[in-house]
Amino acid sequence: MNEIESKVRELRELQALIEEAQAEAEAIKDTIKAQMGDSEELRAGEYKITWKNVTTARIDTTALKKALPDVAARFTCETTTRRFCVA
Repeated sequence: MNEIESKVRELRELQALIEEAQAEAEAIKDTIKAQMGDSEELRAGEYKITWKNVTTARIDTTALKKALPDVAARFTCETTTRRFCVA
């Protein structure tokens, strides 16, 4: 069991490093976005940064289930996955 405990400890440390790096990357992105303002494109030396609006269309499944429960049920499929969690 000590080997697993050691691996879990290592995993938790790596996850903490990843979260810290992601937070730092988001802070850098926010700084760049602030510099861009309303511009959709910025050049910085060899880099081209774009920040454009993207429109997506999604089905509101809650509203669909409420308005047309039979249709929603016909097109609903369930999947089963295993969730890995270390507490």
